[in-house]
Amino acid sequence: MSETQLSLQLLLAALFFIAAISIDLYKEKIPNTLCLMAIFCGFAINAYYAQLSGVLMASFGFGLAFILLFPTFLFRILGAGDIKLMMGIGALMGPELIFSSLVYGIVAGAATSLVLVIWKTGFTGVWKSMKRYWDCFYLRSYFKPEPGEAAGLTVPYAPALAIGWLWACFLDKDIVALFQNWSLYLKLGVT
Repeated sequence: MSETQLSLQLLLAALFFIAAISIDLYKEKIPNTLCLMAIFCGFAINAYYAQLSGVLMASFGFGLAFILLFPTFLFRILGAGDIKLMMGIGALMGPELIFSSLVYGIVAGAATSLVLVIWKTGFTGVWKSMKRYWDCFYLRSYFKPEPGEAAGLTVPYAPALAIGWLWACFLDKDIVALFQNWSLYLKLGVT
């Protein structure tokens, strides 16, 4: 993979994540047009730079994201927009990076979800949910979440997916080498 291709992929993925995070935090939804643009760009860039092998890489990244994330949609863990966004990122970056991005995104999701829940409901909302869970367990009966309770919230997951992607990028040897080349170019250009 050429430096130009990888640089373009990273730039576009970062832009798609910035847009997705902004919209997801504001509207709690990731628009289909953004996801379709990511998917199209992923296939177009990979096809342009690597022809058939690029299309296959984009297809595997796209498909792997769908296969891994579709069960989370069925169990209402993630929304359809999150899945379509990651399918676009998978088409753009390929299967290896998308797999590690998703693993790290799950880890990051625990932290970002807690922060967003506390931000929206405060510690009292978290406390109410913990008390309700204890009551459900102790009385062996389900009680619906009350207004202002943390358990009743939907949490935007695009920030966690972006953190997972960044984490995977900083551990990828090709991307690290690209960043080192960029810093070398900057040093040579400055002096």
